[in-house]
Amino acid sequence: MRVSDFDFELPGELIAQHPAPERDGSRLMQFDRSTGACRHGRFIDLVDQLQPGEVLVMNDSRVIPARLLGRRADSPGRVELLLLEEARPGCWWAMVRPGKRIRPGAVLRFGAEEAPEMVCRVLEKNPEGHALVEWEDPGSFWGALQRIGRLPLPPYIERGDTGATGEDAVRYQTVYATRAGSVAAPTAGLHFTERVLEALRSKGVRLHRVTLHVGAGTFLPVKADEVSDHVMHEERYELGEETAQALREAKASGRRIIAVGTTTMRVLETVAGRSGGSIEAGSGRTRIFIHPPFRFRLVDGLLTNFHLPRSTLLMLISAFADPGGVAGRERILAAYAEAIRERYRFFSYGDAMFLH
Repeated sequence: MRVSDFDFELPGELIAQHPAPERDGSRLMQFDRSTGACRHGRFIDLVDQLQPGEVLVMNDSRVIPARLLGRRADSPGRVELLLLEEARPGCWWAMVRPGKRIRPGAVLRFGAEEAPEMVCRVLEKNPEGHALVEWEDPGSFWGALQRIGRLPLPPYIERGDTGATGEDAVRYQTVYATRAGSVAAPTAGLHFTERVLEALRSKGVRLHRVTLHVGAGTFLPVKADEVSDHVMHEERYELGEETAQALREAKASGRRIIAVGTTTMRVLETVAGRSGGSIEAGSGRTRIFIHPPFRFRLVDGLLTNFHLPRSTLLMLISAFADPGGVAGRERILAAYAEAIRERYRFFSYGDAMFLH
């Protein structure tokens, strides 16, 4: 299949620039995988669609204030750092701008000019242009980052020079985010409120968590012409024993497993794929690239947002719309065309879709 097969026209005004007034006030499109039919409602309708004993799995990763604005120690030139991943204690991989001017050995300072709160040295750069930086005082890293770091937002959310707002600091995190490490939110979970979670618990739905720290690669365009030629970015994940046990019990009893978001889907299908279908707790790194055709081993339902044209996320839900087949692309593009006609809001702050 070609990447261009996953293209569609999206009116710019449907790209959500701000979240809905209430988290659980978003709209919800329900997509029936057996027929391709769509139903329209509100996010709170999800409670009625889940049954006692079913397992809802969420990604509890928390977005860190990974964007740092500063300057070089040897010149007045401004620099911007976007932290990507901790390589080892005190050292992080990061995107840096201006990339070509920052070479190994450069010292970067962040915070007040006279007394910078964070100082790092560039150790090396990899073929992708990312810099490995070592922090001068790793013991104060997290505290200083919380004070002067800025929340990174996707490039399609326009905030101008001011960057993320106070509203973003609250709403670009899920209410259950606990484990810091992502540079982008697992956005399917942004719709949940404590009210919805409590309604699910009261109904007997089993709520469990995994962790996948979302990297900046989730926003990178697919540059290959053929889908099979794309090299997927790598991300860290963890699946605990309590969640693994709940998944085993659900499969044994024929209860559905619902993934909240494509990040959760990637964790679950990675674990199942590596163990031949069995479900074992563990941690690691995944490059899993789910596109048509794909045989799903664990997930029976997927809650997700509406995704970018030509993106790996659109390819993933196209695979899920027709497990093991290739008809899902046409079904999803038809559903997206209906969403556009119905004026659904797209991308991170947009509305939700439940495929089941």
